[in-house]
Amino acid sequence: MAETTDPDRAPHIPVLLKPLLAVVAPVSGAWLDGTFGAGGYTRGLLEAGADKVFGVDRDPLAFDMAAPWVGAYGDRIELVEGVFSRMDEYAQGLDGVVLDLGVSSMQLDLAERGFSFMRDGPLDMRMSQDGMSAADIVNTFEEVDIAAILFHYGEERASRRIAKAILRERAKEPITTTLRLAEIVESCLPRAKPHQSHPATRSFQGLRIAVNDEYGELFRGLMAAERALKPGGLLAVVTFHSVEDRMVKRFMQARAGRTGGGSRHAPEQIKETPAFDLITRKAVGPDDDELTVNPRSRSAKLRVARRTDAPAGIVGEKQIGMPLLGGKG
Repeated sequence: MAETTDPDRAPHIPVLLKPLLAVVAPVSGAWLDGTFGAGGYTRGLLEAGADKVFGVDRDPLAFDMAAPWVGAYGDRIELVEGVFSRMDEYAQGLDGVVLDLGVSSMQLDLAERGFSFMRDGPLDMRMSQDGMSAADIVNTFEEVDIAAILFHYGEERASRRIAKAILRERAKEPITTTLRLAEIVESCLPRAKPHQSHPATRSFQGLRIAVNDEYGELFRGLMAAERALKPGGLLAVVTFHSVEDRMVKRFMQARAGRTGGGSRHAPEQIKETPAFDLITRKAVGPDDDELTVNPRSRSAKLRVARRTDAPAGIVGEKQIGMPLLGGKG
């Protein structure tokens, strides 16, 4: 949910909104915005012609921020505090589902939420503002488990070195702030060169994903969307890093029956009727104009598929490349 922020205006405009609306046009019927955030996608869908949008978010702050403008749309918006992996419990027969993954700018910009290594604040990172925090992980988990989170979820190659440093430093004093953790991570890595990402980027990503079970939520959410969409309904997903994009790509390919023929020596398998048709054969990224306005969009990718009338099914975690903890970083 890498949205542009301007505290004096609402709504904030999420990345790839224009290309998404172009791909799914004409917009009509009932849609579900599974990552409501600052409401940019919801408003974009309503302005483009959606009759109703269910706005789902697990962060109560999202609905507090929407209060000044949401009433203008009357019963065309229904806000649901919950997780998008349960969207089929909130609505059925949908014409479209939009998921804009990751952490939103409104969360990054609030130091007290603990998502950013650029602002000092409590080491929190909970989107729902309850449950296990990032501080709980770094102060109580075993070294091997912290390393696994950083490696598998953050794609941090120095995960073991960082995990060892975390245990050494927490023995002196609990690690409770974002800047202290960022300093510990920085001490384990070479100094960043100009235009390189901050050394703590991958570690903070890994912890955030673990705290919020983001990969598990995405895995379950994609199947929930398949159950919630009506035949002809559209599933549009915007991702911000390679693991998310891989999961979405493989899910859509698997459910569209495009996973290859397998070995000719293996027993012939009965193929399921495809549950989706692929609309975007390749991921859609931001154009130059969007990159200029919102540099955070540089890694964004959009994929869209259309629901068929086949029965909803299931996929396996490994089948779509979901990282599973258990290996060592």
